[in-house]
Amino acid sequence: MHGAPVRTDDHHHATAPPPEDAAPTPRRRSPAAWRRGVSDRVRDASGSLAWQSFMVAGFCLLTDVFTLSYEGADVYPAAYFWTFLVAIVLVDMALASAARLSGVVAFAQTALAVAGTLAAPHGVPPPDLNDTGMLIAAYRAGAWLSGRSAVLALCSLAAGSIVVRMVGGTDLSDWRSLIFGAVKDALLAWLVGRYTTARGAHIAELEQRAERERERAQQALADAIAEERSAIARDLHDVISHHVSAIGVHAGAARLGLSAQEKSPVPAALAAVETSSRAALLDLRRLLDFLHNSPAEDARQPGLDDLDELVHAVSAAGLRAHVTVEGVPRKLPDSLDIAVYRVVQEVLTNALRHSGGTVDLALRYEAAAITVTAVNPMSGVRHRADDTPHRGLEGISSRARMFNGVASYGPVPGKADWKTTVTFPLDGS
Repeated sequence: MHGAPVRTDDHHHATAPPPEDAAPTPRRRSPAAWRRGVSDRVRDASGSLAWQSFMVAGFCLLTDVFTLSYEGADVYPAAYFWTFLVAIVLVDMALASAARLSGVVAFAQTALAVAGTLAAPHGVPPPDLNDTGMLIAAYRAGAWLSGRSAVLALCSLAAGSIVVRMVGGTDLSDWRSLIFGAVKDALLAWLVGRYTTARGAHIAELEQRAERERERAQQALADAIAEERSAIARDLHDVISHHVSAIGVHAGAARLGLSAQEKSPVPAALAAVETSSRAALLDLRRLLDFLHNSPAEDARQPGLDDLDELVHAVSAAGLRAHVTVEGVPRKLPDSLDIAVYRVVQEVLTNALRHSGGTVDLALRYEAAAITVTAVNPMSGVRHRADDTPHRGLEGISSRARMFNGVASYGPVPGKADWKTTVTFPLDGS
């Protein structure tokens, strides 16, 4: 491939590949990728929540064990002391258990607190056996339970607080102290748990609402795109297909009207026009089906398997095409196969329109790339102004960029030939 091509005043413009440091085109995340991201976040959140539960249970255990060791060593006999120590370990570590067991854990914490108070010698103030565990159990009951289970857990914890205070010496007539104690030991932590859950549910509802809004916006965009595609399809059908059909009909009528004995190249040219118009109509109908999202069951885009038919069509139109295939042909991905075919179709069309009637086309298969090279004589007539857009060449470059390929074109130095080279990399080779 030659170096950076230069612009000429002929019918083509030379273009260079896009700069390597060009900013990549942002891509919308697919639904599957979005769902994988959500699953990953859910797993991360679940793991973090489990780790935090163990941390809370561990610190509760340390606090209650330290309190029992500091206050209960001189109160309880050795047998009671070790029994309560084991019980504290069990009920506090249960704070890290599944959320559905929060009611059972609350009952266990209440039972331990009442048992510790009843086991204290008469006249001796009972120690604060598991106050920390009671608070966390109340929070868990409010946060994780609902309905009757939550209320029963709260009543159990509040009753346990009242019983502990009464056994510890608080007179029943001092009901304010008993009520305030139950509020402090059970109700406040329970309400904080309820608030945390309600806030989390509110945030989740806001996120779901935002997600529904995004889905509606995406659906509206998809509907707008589909409507625009339908409008384009209608325009193609009404304008292009109609005129192409008329060209074929008129060419056929003109050919049939000529004398069979007349020695003229006109009948052959008209037959080529008919053939080209039929092929164009076939391609247009296929494109219309795809624009309407209703392709026929046997419809497919043309590929390199149709190369012989393409060469035959341009040869019938008067272009002498010499085609060579280098390397070992291989099956290409469908999208790449279509792109390479369209590039070949464009270079042959350009050669038919602007060359001296011949073109040398080479299709080279390599280990990591496939290259299309076309060389044809340049016409001596300037068909277009310099500022005329060259959509065919732009289309070649665009197809190459879609597959990270490179396209170059321009006059061959020292010759009156035009050369087009397009290279497509082959992934996974």
